[in-house]
Amino acid sequence: MAEGSDPQQDVTYRAPVGSVDLKAFDDDGNSYEIHACHDCLPWHAEVVVVEGEVLVREWHAVGCPQFQELIQG
Repeated sequence: MAEGSDPQQDVTYRAPVGSVDLKAFDDDGNSYEIHACHDCLPWHAEVVVVEGEVLVREWHAVGCPQFQELIQG
C-alpha cells in the first residue's frame, strides 16, 4: 500500500484486521457452509466457544466490504 493511502481501503495481507463472531449452526442444528472472502486477503476463520455456544470467528481486513456489512448488520 502506498504511503499516505487510506488504511480503511487496504485489503492486502498487511491490512489491519478485525473479527466478527457468527453462529456456527442454524436453529435446526445444521452447520453453516463457510467460504473464503473474495474481497480481502487476510480473511481466515476459527471455531471458538463463547459462553458454551460454538461460533465461527471470521477475520477480515477492516476495509473489506463484506466485513463492513457484517458489523453493520
